[in-house]
Amino acid sequence: MNTIIVGTPVTARLGELFKSHGLSKKTVLLFDQHTHHLFGESLLERLQEEGFQYRVLVVPAREASKSFSVAYRLYGQMIEADVDRSWNLLVVGGGVMGDLGGFIAASYYRGIPVIQMPTTLLAMTDSSIGGKVAINHPLGKNLIGFFHSPELILIDPSYLATLPKREIYAGMSEVVKYGLIADENFFSFLDLHFPQITSLQEPYLTEAVKTSAFIKADVVKKDFRETTGLRATLNFGHTFAHGLEKLAEYRYLRHGEAVTLGMLCALFLSHNLGYLDRDSLQRGLALLQKFIFPRGLVKRWFLDIESSVLLENMFSDKKKLDKKLRFVLLNKIGEAFLLEENVDDQDVLKAIDDARTFLSNKNLKR
Repeated sequence: MNTIIVGTPVTARLGELFKSHGLSKKTVLLFDQHTHHLFGESLLERLQEEGFQYRVLVVPAREASKSFSVAYRLYGQMIEADVDRSWNLLVVGGGVMGDLGGFIAASYYRGIPVIQMPTTLLAMTDSSIGGKVAINHPLGKNLIGFFHSPELILIDPSYLATLPKREIYAGMSEVVKYGLIADENFFSFLDLHFPQITSLQEPYLTEAVKTSAFIKADVVKKDFRETTGLRATLNFGHTFAHGLEKLAEYRYLRHGEAVTLGMLCALFLSHNLGYLDRDSLQRGLALLQKFIFPRGLVKRWFLDIESSVLLENMFSDKKKLDKKLRFVLLNKIGEAFLLEENVDDQDVLKAIDDARTFLSNKNLKR
């Protein structure tokens, strides 16, 4: 199971921490340009104080960095720096960096240890946990990758103060997801303290981050390679979301924004198919309508998109099997399941239409 440490400063006694987990003090640090600017100096000072030997790699801060060409360049820089199997890789950044760094670590010298230091809310609560790492292909996102668990996940909620509000809301999508799929009490906590969490107030922020991280870690521990259907429940809303992301060319919508819209669709699908009762549907919708995203983007990539076009793009989702879409649905708030049977296209289209109507009628601040 991933070892998750949440605290400020999370880098305190880093040398002792590495030693206790069998990690050497020979570390490759992988940043994107933003995280290098924000956290590079202080982190390198810490490594120097604690006697680390290190090399620094920096890539552009964009989704396109999750590519074979960038990975190939990084391999070359590591080889030229005499990095071998005795080294480890410390990744500092959000989901893109976590995926790229994990992919590099899983494949370099047939695998070296990776340590994740997530710097976004989405990465702290979701993408850095669980060991699924990948790069993109022009035909789809995250299609090429590995299961490669991090030795450590170092989470410092104070890092979130550097993020714009849009990124906080995008990250909250995964946080709310955990309440919906696994913990009704956590859902109620989020519903009650949503404004405090999104404004980064303590202790609400750290509580939300910790609970989310440990819910995911528990699910991953029980179903690491997604064989029982339990881990698949983490994809609640994601089948819709990946279609939206493809429509928006993986550029215009944040992953979390697409997931929030996808969860709206999944709530309606759960209710329309007879699994989720009306009161629970309304509770879920009430929490999701608290999200604030740029209205123009939501209008362009969701409200103004034909439901049939979104459905067509959902079929590029890597989570489909035998050309069939797989949906995670809710029995109730806090209890999700993977629906094994195929869902009729008309039911999927109706769920999308219902979600679009809901957003249009609510006239949300988007």
